[in-house]
Amino acid sequence: MSNAPTLSHAELLQLKRWNTPTIYNGWEQITAHDAAADAFNLEETTDFMAQMGPMIGYATTLIVELSNKAHKNAKAWEDYRAYLASVPGPKIAVVQDLDKPNFVGSFWGEVNSNTHRALGCVGTITDGCIRDIDEMTNAGFKALATRLCVGHAHSCPVKWNCEVEAFGRRIQPGQLIHADQHGFLAIPEGEEKHLLEAAQFMDRNECETVI
Repeated sequence: MSNAPTLSHAELLQLKRWNTPTIYNGWEQITAHDAAADAFNLEETTDFMAQMGPMIGYATTLIVELSNKAHKNAKAWEDYRAYLASVPGPKIAVVQDLDKPNFVGSFWGEVNSNTHRALGCVGTITDGCIRDIDEMTNAGFKALATRLCVGHAHSCPVKWNCEVEAFGRRIQPGQLIHADQHGFLAIPEGEEKHLLEAAQFMDRNECETVI
């Protein structure tokens, strides 16, 4: 997918005002996909910063394997951060943990959340673990994850800017993602343009007619 943003900053701010189910209701009206199975998480997520409300951004992608110390490589960190810096924001870092379900550590904590925040990421969706939850919250970095963890193990990027799978959903770099305490919605490429209009229509329809 292209890394060029498809919506204006104003449109993203308006989409962030609604919860993810409302955005799904709008997307369902405009998609050519099977809306029952084609875009949202199929496994349970936990929003550890629900008080921060929804987040929206374009996916950056990463694969980690914290149990394997052979991956530890300073050059990998340098190249991965260069990739993050090259992608326009706002961004959501989507991380696939190859150790799932036998987690040995957390990629996310105080350092990585602040680093990613400085590079334009507003949060993460990871099927792995997080730690330093208070420090991550103080950084303004939202996280949907599987669980909390104490240690970091052999934390290092393995592969990035590639297709990943998180919570049963395959995600491509550059996909627009909306996420909150209900889970996340990864909009298929090309279906972003009318998303705001559709969500506004469905919200009005519920308020004025259905309810």
